[in-house]
Amino acid sequence: MTKEELLARLNDIEWNDFEAKEASGGLPKSMWETVSAFSNTEGGWIIFGIKEKKTEDGSVYVVNGVPNPEQMEQDIITTLRSRTKFNAPVSCKAMRYKIDGKDILAFEIPLSPHRPVAIKSNGEVYIRTGSGDTLATDMEVDAIVRDASFGAKSEMEVPGSSFNDINLVSIASYRSYLRDFNRALSFPTLNDEDFCRKLNIVLSSGKLSYGSLLMFGKRESVLSALPNFWIDYMEIPGDSYATASQRYTYRMPEQENIWESFQLIMHRLRNFVDAPYVEGPDIFGVEDNSQLFCLREGLVNFCAHSDYFASAHPTIRVFDDRIVMQNPGRFILDADEFRSRILSMPRNPSIIRLFRHPKLSENAGYGIDKILGWKRLTGKTVTFESDMLISTVTYPLASTKDSRNAGENNGENGENNDENKVLEIIRKTPSITQPLIAIETGFSTRKVNRIIASLREKEIIKRIGRTKGGHWEILSD
Repeated sequence: MTKEELLARLNDIEWNDFEAKEASGGLPKSMWETVSAFSNTEGGWIIFGIKEKKTEDGSVYVVNGVPNPEQMEQDIITTLRSRTKFNAPVSCKAMRYKIDGKDILAFEIPLSPHRPVAIKSNGEVYIRTGSGDTLATDMEVDAIVRDASFGAKSEMEVPGSSFNDINLVSIASYRSYLRDFNRALSFPTLNDEDFCRKLNIVLSSGKLSYGSLLMFGKRESVLSALPNFWIDYMEIPGDSYATASQRYTYRMPEQENIWESFQLIMHRLRNFVDAPYVEGPDIFGVEDNSQLFCLREGLVNFCAHSDYFASAHPTIRVFDDRIVMQNPGRFILDADEFRSRILSMPRNPSIIRLFRHPKLSENAGYGIDKILGWKRLTGKTVTFESDMLISTVTYPLASTKDSRNAGENNGENGENNDENKVLEIIRKTPSITQPLIAIETGFSTRKVNRIIASLREKEIIKRIGRTKGGHWEILSD
């Protein structure tokens, strides 16, 4: 951190990786809590020689400097590298600055590979929440332990596992995807067991990794190794639990494994967003750029990032105005960084690899650019939130007005074009039903319902007869 960067940060107290302390009377006791918090969360900077003053307009930082900076620097480095203060050594990078003729000390504390880092005298573990330090709960300490093995836990062998724990129906479905979208890896001449060994679904030891078991295992085998496994998908008729007309209209039955869950969830999500109709095992083309394609990238991300060893389980909630994907386990990056960086290290590497083989995920990172393409298609921004225990990604659903605005931003009169498209289909096939219109147009069923309601309200069309056996009549164009 340069002097200019330090001065810039002193104008903003909301940095979650930056803590300023006065230290005029020596080292403040609270610094050790901050060291623990930075070591356990995402790392950060501790600055000595800065005093915070409260004003009506907020906090203002005043440079006071520190006495005897050489001795203070040596004392801090010695304490951090020894085991006298913490249960594990803490590495740091020390910097000295001269501001207005006064000495400022800065120490960069990295995320520790030996976490949880606890204060040795009392065993307390701290985490960073916002711009402050918080004593970690038992659940958060457990999450810190699992995070320390990020990217490795799901790659471990499942004791006593074998090819017999694989669900052969899931493997048959997966091989069908490969034949259509990555034939080179379909290995059609191999039997299922040899195929699983070839793709490292079954390891050289003959056992399965936790990732392989989660992806393709029989349900009883998965639950034997991970009793809390369950991807909970629900469709809720309202914009919140409180306003919903009923608790839910659909709840996905418990599936055998991740692969079966993924396929069913994708077919359900198709009802809520615009998507093309493509014959075959996949429900959209490989190069498709629809809303459903954004959600596919998001769902793969969701499956590959979840902490399946936590006591909680991943959930997806489809409300009238948004789709919320919530996972146990924090993002390895700060949520805001997803907009500027590509993350190529998922929590469960074998799971993301198995999605990439049939080209169901981007080859690099999480396909974050595809997820963020949601705004171009809907006019609404995907949001990312994360704390130590939970990460949440929210996809706002576009209203008719939003879709119109998004279309106009692309140089189209979105609403009129959509209505004209539906009218043309009705003109050709007056007996067509709304679900079939959705398939023909690639619109979501909800969008077709809105368009039909709008056309009827404008007295452009009316329905003659019942849903079955009836037909549409165009009154005016």
